[in-house]
Amino acid sequence: MIKKIDGYVIKTFFGPFIFIFSVLFFIFVVNIIWIRLAQFTGKGLSYWEILKLLSYLSAIVVQLVLPLTILLSAIMTFGDFGERYELAAMKAAGISLTRIMLPLFFVTFIFSLFLFFFSNNVIPDFQRKAKNMLYNIAATKPALNFTPGQFIQQIPGYSVKFDKILGENGENIEGVFIHKMANSYENQQSIVAEKGKFVPAANRNYLKLVLFNGHIFEDNIENVDYAQRLKQPDQAIKFDTMVSHFNISEIINKALEAEKITDDYTFQNFIELNTTIEKAKTQNSDILNNINSELVNQTNGFISYIGKTNTKETPTSVPKFETLKPQKKQEVLFGAYSKIESVKQLNSTKTEQIQDLHAYYSRIIIYQQRIFAYSMTCLIFFLIGSSLGSIIRKGGLGLPVVIAIVVFIIFYVINLSVENMAWAGKMDPYLASWLPNMILFPFGAWLTYKALTDSQLFDVEKYKAIFKPLINRFSKNKEHARYR
Repeated sequence: MIKKIDGYVIKTFFGPFIFIFSVLFFIFVVNIIWIRLAQFTGKGLSYWEILKLLSYLSAIVVQLVLPLTILLSAIMTFGDFGERYELAAMKAAGISLTRIMLPLFFVTFIFSLFLFFFSNNVIPDFQRKAKNMLYNIAATKPALNFTPGQFIQQIPGYSVKFDKILGENGENIEGVFIHKMANSYENQQSIVAEKGKFVPAANRNYLKLVLFNGHIFEDNIENVDYAQRLKQPDQAIKFDTMVSHFNISEIINKALEAEKITDDYTFQNFIELNTTIEKAKTQNSDILNNINSELVNQTNGFISYIGKTNTKETPTSVPKFETLKPQKKQEVLFGAYSKIESVKQLNSTKTEQIQDLHAYYSRIIIYQQRIFAYSMTCLIFFLIGSSLGSIIRKGGLGLPVVIAIVVFIIFYVINLSVENMAWAGKMDPYLASWLPNMILFPFGAWLTYKALTDSQLFDVEKYKAIFKPLINRFSKNKEHARYR
């Protein structure tokens, strides 16, 4: 009989679990699509490429969707048991609430193990594939970022315009105009061509462009005197075919930074991250020593300058500032101000550098610890969800959904808050990784205790009875209408 009840409990749990996981996963993926919509549309990507990229990017979503699904499914399952009096019937048959929760606890434990292995092995691999795919899109299809008929300055140092962009992948262009952006003291150059074609370069940091039937207009002014420039003011070179290479490494870097996929530690598992943490710790120590040496050398340089003063000469009295001439006053004030500003700027630069080092070090630790911390969150959310469901005794998608969302929002806010504090150096990153679980675990244990003791935690009448004497004391008795 016990085995049949265990099977029934697990079967009841998996019904809402599959539905909720599908809905939540779809919502989170839609959020990814909404954020990256500009990257997908108008880029010449096939549906298969978009789906593949979305699958890579959405892998990280499982870390949040799975705990939330367990929380909501546990509330709905035990809420349905309580609402249909099945929970009371099981208890009347001598089965304790702990025994009823036991099979689902083992199921949740299996899910937590799955999440650990998924976060440790699958997510790093998908993160690497996603970054590589984004890199390939930016590097091999740069023409897709141009708009026909408009001047675009996406190639660093150049302003370009293409009248038409043709071809399956946008590799063919017509009506080419390329102007090298330069100031009035640099060589001026413009290129006009009838047609052109983007060709994959050996080095993907460069854009290879083959142009046909065009002219190069140049005005060489560097290292040429004015009289010689008057004799030969402009040059026009006609060409049938010309091959140009443009450095687009800046485009690739900006694309990767905009996608927030620039840290290589996201490609590593739990064990590999230990080596990365030690390496980052050593590098930070070396950089901090260099910063310290630089500040000490600056101070010593000032002291050495003072020490070079000839102390054998009879010191002259320092004139008062009020007695100096206006020009001399201005020089003294400007020198003092410049010295103070240089020191302030140096300190500000070094402070920002130290903060960046600490933020990067904290991100590595938090990323590593959350591989294991999110697995423990599944177990904590199960304790909270099953206890709340058995207490409120309400199933369906009403009150359980509201309570689950409130609990998850609290967890998520704590998660983000401690993460930002760790990045800013106000909290230890190891503590920041585990603090949300450390806060919610006592709450889950307390709810489990209340559920085991059949506490009427959400009974409104109970709280009305507690505050009834206080309400009666400060309220006037209303006279019945019959005696008025």
